[in-house]
Formats: sequence, C-alpha cells, structure tokens
Amino acid sequence: MTADRPVQPDSTLHASVPQRPLDFLWFLPTSGDGHYLGATRGQRPVSNRYLREIAQAADRLGYLGVLIPTGRGCEDAWITATSIVTHTERLRFLVALRPGIVSPAESARQAAAFDRLSGGRLLLNVVVGGNPADLAGDGLFLEHDARYGQAGEFLRIWRGLMQGETVDHEGRYLRVRGARLTFPPVQEPYPPLYIGGSSPPAHQFAAEQTDFYLTWGEPPALVAAKIADVRQRAERIGRHLRFGIRLHLIVRETDAEAWRDADRLIAHLSDDVIATAQRKLTRDSDSEGQRRMVALHGGDRRRLEISPNLWAGVGLVRGGAGTALVGAPATVAARLEEYRALGIDTVVASGFPHLEETYRVAELLFPLLELSTSRVERQLRQPGGVFSGGGALSIATPAAERRA
Repeated sequence: MTADRPVQPDSTLHASVPQRPLDFLWFLPTSGDGHYLGATRGQRPVSNRYLREIAQAADRLGYLGVLIPTGRGCEDAWITATSIVTHTERLRFLVALRPGIVSPAESARQAAAFDRLSGGRLLLNVVVGGNPADLAGDGLFLEHDARYGQAGEFLRIWRGLMQGETVDHEGRYLRVRGARLTFPPVQEPYPPLYIGGSSPPAHQFAAEQTDFYLTWGEPPALVAAKIADVRQRAERIGRHLRFGIRLHLIVRETDAEAWRDADRLIAHLSDDVIATAQRKLTRDSDSEGQRRMVALHGGDRRRLEISPNLWAGVGLVRGGAGTALVGAPATVAARLEEYRALGIDTVVASGFPHLEETYRVAELLFPLLELSTSRVERQLRQPGGVFSGGGALSIATPAAERRA
C-alpha cells in the first residue's frame, strides 16, 4: 500500500441532497496519545497542558469544535471541558450527555451553566450505550434496547427544563415533580444534540430525539444505507436531521507517504496483541456499531483497506471509531466529498499524535474543503526568509472564501 493511486470517486453512491459547508471538529485524547497504537514507545500521558495545547491549536486553525470522549478509561469529559474552555476563544466542546448515569435535572443545570459561561459553545453527545461492565460500574443495569427507552424519558425531561418549563414526569424509568431550571442556556432552544449508533433502536432514537446523527467511518455504501434509514424514520414523524461521520485521518503530501505512515502506526502490534484486543472488543460490548467495526477487517492486518483509501488499522486494537482516511490532500478531500454527497455535513476527526496532526490536517487538507468556519489563522506577512521563499508568505485561501 505504498504506490500513489489516482482518485476515483464512486459517483454511483452520490445522493441528490443539498450540500452545505462542512462542520469540521477535532478530538481531545483524554485517555492518552502517541505515535504508535498498542505500544508504550512514544506514549504521551494525559495532562491538562497537553490537551490545552491541542484545543488552542484547533481554535486558531479553524476547527469548529472538539469531541471529548467519555467512559472510565478517559478523564471526565465535563471536568476536562471546563478546565480548557476559558483558554480558547471560539472553539466549541462536544461533551457527553449520559442518560442513566446522572439525573436529567442535574444534567440540565450542568449543561446550561456550561453553555452560559462559555458564551454558547456547548455541543452535546448523547451516549446511551457503552461497555456493559463499565455501565454496571456506574450503576446502570438496563439491557441494550431498554437503555434507549430510559434515554427517551431523560431527554423529554431535559428538553422541557432547558426550554423553561416546569416539568412533572412519571414514566417507566424516571420520575420528577416540579423540576425547574433557573438559569437557561444561551443557545435556543438548547445546545445541539448529537448521537451515534448502528442498531434499529439507535436509529429510531436519533430520528425522534436528536439534531445530528453520527456514523463511524464505514465504506460509503454502508454509510448511505444508515443515513437513508435514519432519514426515513425522521421524515415519517416530520423531523429533519443533519448527519456526520467520525473517523481518523492520515493526510500526507503524497499517497505513498500517507500509506507508509499508516503502516508505521501499527508497526509495533504483534498478532497476539491484535487477537487479544479483538476478543475483548467482541466479548465486552453489546454495541452494534462496535460489531460492525470488528467485522470490517476481522482482525486480519492483510485486509485493512476496506474501501478505497479507507483503512481499518486503528480498529485492530482500539474500540470505537476504528477507521482512517489515508492519502494525499486531494485524495482525502475527494473521499470526504463522497461522504458529503450522501448527506454528511459534519466531520469529527482525529489523528496520532493529535497535536501535530491538528496542524497537518488544517495546513494540508483545509484549503481543499468548503468549511463552515472561515477563521483559519492567517500568518503575518514578513520579510524574506527561509520559510517565505525570499518574499511574502503566500497562504492558501479556503474554497468557501475564494467564492465569496
């Protein structure tokens, strides 16, 4: 996988849907970071200073926001976001909302406070699933489908509070009486709600309850089928959702260089480590999305390019999003356009290590994309020097600005 290859978008997958500029978000690695997957070599421990550096870079470079993961293997998402938000100016924070783990009233107060004190920079990732053992450790013992029923009641209470209502609710899972929120959020009617999930209950929940549906990076045909199902479910009840994709990026100046770095990322993984990780991912999760991630490659490092330029190597040892787009800037931009043509208008991306890749993606890829934000940092013109080629530095202009 080292030879440069022509970019050949599959036009047969393109749906006739209106396109809007991409919301492009990055990722804060609150469980650690590094140069290699599954290896201690080159690891970077979590620290507030390091996470702050990534967030500040994303803020300067034109990312809309950052996703903060959740679970007992990560630093707490809300504490992390609160500790960093004041060190940024415009960056938004996509933070987990956990039905079943906290009460809807306390969650509404927390979200409203963050939204008010940050000036309306909160986005919310509704996390219903997870590792059943982790959920049990948090006191949640509901089965997979029942969790969506509980989450539905949670959001009905939560939305009412965020919109200024006094809420009485007595349901199968939750009960509140006279619940009120004194200080409302800045965003109206409430901060946007995102969700991922691949099971039928997840799709129905997204159609009924949220504003964005996120898919992990599967081949375009599979993504198209998921989007079509969620869209149809939403349209039947008069709702319209936006769609996004969560994946990793390995963008280099040439395709060959990108593929070499993809191979390097898993260079220290032994077959035994991969087999152990795959057994654990399969055994410990009841997530349909995780099952689909594992099925893409079956733990076989020889079959990792599952679709043109879509590489499943990350999923050999990492749970959750396990695929990356690999290639030169034009290659990756073309692949993103394929997803965009299906209705995707939000990209939640990451790369290893995250600080360096924050810059690399913005510098190489952003000039080729139409982004919803135009705040890509402009470098000051300066006298001739080693980085300016003897004259003023020429900065590429994003496509959205070129057409303005």
